[in-house]
Amino acid sequence: MGNITVVGSLKGGSGKSTVAFNLAVWLAMTEVKVRLIDADPQATLTDVIQVRTEEGYRPRLEVANRSALAKPRSGRGVETLIDVGTSDMEAMRAAIAQCDRLVVPVPPSQADIWSTQRYIQLVNSVERPKPPEILCFINRGDTHHAVNETNEAAAALVSLKGVRFVRARLAQRTVFRRSFSEGLAVFELDPRGKGTREFHALAAALHPHLVG
Repeated sequence: MGNITVVGSLKGGSGKSTVAFNLAVWLAMTEVKVRLIDADPQATLTDVIQVRTEEGYRPRLEVANRSALAKPRSGRGVETLIDVGTSDMEAMRAAIAQCDRLVVPVPPSQADIWSTQRYIQLVNSVERPKPPEILCFINRGDTHHAVNETNEAAAALVSLKGVRFVRARLAQRTVFRRSFSEGLAVFELDPRGKGTREFHALAAALHPHLVG
């Protein structure tokens, strides 16, 4: 059976829907069967998939709504990505209860570090046979190397118990906003750009078996 991955956090604006969308396109391009579930009432992942469909871009993706959480596993070799937010805590808990792992984008601020700590507590409070793997990475980091906040946030994530820190990070780049508004992944928009290199490093860290 394929993995179920929740892309989530407790704070809005973390970029989880953008990450989920780009991962879905990347997985589809590796010829992996992808199942998308948008369990966030804001439905931004649904919106971007609609844009992609209307424009006729390939590979084509489909997205299921919250009701798909009743049976998230779809078959052998299918990678399921679930986008879920805290405005529907029932859906959040249902997704956590069934997933194999959680991918948590963390913007580089103290408030987001605290929020991530509370999110870990929430995950641990959900009853299940064994805890899921929790992977955290810096998202929307500062592009200026003289700013220490991004590195300080990364150091804080390393010290958190019960999570695996992913060193690959995504910076605050316009291409990620364009990606979502235009229905194209960053590597489709700008194949040689810095954002693409960052995303490919993240995808490789999250799915090493597909690039090894």
